[in-house]
Amino acid sequence: MPAQITEPAPLPEATYKAREVEGVLDLYFYRRIGFWLAQLFARLRVTPAGVSLFGAVCGVIAGHLYFYRNLATNIVGMALHVFANALDNADGQLARLTRTESRGGRVIDSLADHLIFLSIYLNLALRCSIEGASPLVWFLAVTAGISHGLQGAAADYYRTTYLYFVKGGLPMDLDSSMILRANYRKLRWPDQPWAKFLLALYLNFTRQQEMLSPQLNRLREVSNRFPHQIPEWFRTRYQISARPMFKLWGLLMSRSTHLVLLG
Repeated sequence: MPAQITEPAPLPEATYKAREVEGVLDLYFYRRIGFWLAQLFARLRVTPAGVSLFGAVCGVIAGHLYFYRNLATNIVGMALHVFANALDNADGQLARLTRTESRGGRVIDSLADHLIFLSIYLNLALRCSIEGASPLVWFLAVTAGISHGLQGAAADYYRTTYLYFVKGGLPMDLDSSMILRANYRKLRWPDQPWAKFLLALYLNFTRQQEMLSPQLNRLREVSNRFPHQIPEWFRTRYQISARPMFKLWGLLMSRSTHLVLLG
């Protein structure tokens, strides 16, 4: 269904997940640009998934432009990379603005991020290799890619858990691999290949998160014992305990990695 604005949203804050989990660069740059883009895409009836895929194309092209030893070309790549990051914000803001958040959208957004950084690491490794660097550069590229994926998964796990416990996030924010595995088995490849493919990716992503943060996973499982909603005492204690980690979480997100790569 085409995306439509259901209510006036005059301020960018209306599309934030939560102000305290946003990084400084996001708050004062990417979220503001993303809000304007989200409004534009809503008027054009572009879906959040469409925005994610458009961002992936821009990011993959940007990664390829890093391959060339030409400053002007590299600067164009950097600008395109920044635009891809803005689109990465805009897809989520559009989903919240139009109330079309979904599990599938989260999977596509994550897949877009991985494709962008695959392009970046691959093209940087090719550039170094062609210029005579040691074959170890490929080991570094693979290691960096794996590290980036695990860091992003961990940061996303902590942030979505906070949003669920403290801000009353969506039920899909508390998805477990056990539930996802059961849903995955119900789908058949001949009938719903795309849905089953996306769910397979999401299941693998969730398994990684649970493996990286076993204690947090246990806390999420314990919270399922609450019959109706998260008690206020639990919400408050978790908020106090989690807030000191926000700045560290921000360092693990893709925008911070982008700054390091540009350096």
